[in-house]
Amino acid sequence: MVPAPIAARAPFTLALLVGAALLVGCADRHSIEVGSIPDDYRSRHPIVVAESEKTLDIPIVSSEVRLPIASRDRVADFARRFKRSGSAAIRVLLPSGSANAPAAESASQGVLTALKREGVGSSRVLVQSYDATGLQGPAPIRLSYATLTAQTEPCGRWPEDLGSTHENKNYFNFGCASQQNLAAQIADPRDLLGPRGEGEIDAERRTVVLDDYRQGRVTASDRPPSEITYDP
Repeated sequence: MVPAPIAARAPFTLALLVGAALLVGCADRHSIEVGSIPDDYRSRHPIVVAESEKTLDIPIVSSEVRLPIASRDRVADFARRFKRSGSAAIRVLLPSGSANAPAAESASQGVLTALKREGVGSSRVLVQSYDATGLQGPAPIRLSYATLTAQTEPCGRWPEDLGSTHENKNYFNFGCASQQNLAAQIADPRDLLGPRGEGEIDAERRTVVLDDYRQGRVTASDRPPSEITYDP
């Protein structure tokens, strides 16, 4: 059999190369879909950044004229979380029209003092009232602030039979708990939206390291005494 001329084989070879390039370009392991359900749990249960409101309710009975110590500690912890969130302002909502409204007004001074003690300036505190007329039980003083939260959709959805494994796919709820745990460990959800800027260098430390390098000394930091080594 006489082989085809090189000129005749060139279009066929070119077509193979183009087809291979298209297949490589379509191969994305992070967006694999089988039917209508993504086969990658990161695509099925994505972590999204959304705005949420953090609240703290402090019940106040009619006989109280000052903020209890236990409630003061809760306010202090809430203030620390507020500062870490990077939110601009915190709201203190006082009940109005309820039987304990005068007591809540008196206890609110303790709330403001606890916030100030934790470094929350008065310019970042908004004191407002809400209608508590007819509310059963002690109407609470509510603290709230808006912040960004990394979260996923609720887990526990089972749209298909778990025993149906003929397609060799992981089940729909697979990976949801891991995604939720990962989202809960993110200190600042803004890090998911973009990288942080570079901080300033320590010029003094850099000078020390360069001087040690020029003198032939060790430039590594000293090991702490508690560090465990396995040297014989």
